[in-house]
Amino acid sequence: MTRNSTPSLGSLLFFAAAFLLSAYFTFAAVQGDFGLFRRVEIQAEADALARDLDRLHQDTARMENLTRRLSDDFLDLDLLDEQARSVLGLARPDEIIID
Repeated sequence: MTRNSTPSLGSLLFFAAAFLLSAYFTFAAVQGDFGLFRRVEIQAEADALARDLDRLHQDTARMENLTRRLSDDFLDLDLLDEQARSVLGLARPDEIIID
């Protein structure tokens, strides 16, 4: 009796299919629509959007402060003077204007 030391064709096909399936699922887990790389991209986009939201909150707070300072209830004379100079182009009589 002699034993055949080469594996059968069925076992080779089974291991090849198992390897291909594992390679496919590994690729999908890393590169797919819900993979690791996509998760990193989404996290980076979320961080950028959070920074934009913080900047917008700061801009809104600044505009609300300026609006409140120009309201009828609260009059900031320095801000009023600054706005009159920039918008209307006004200057005091004792100032020298250089163009």
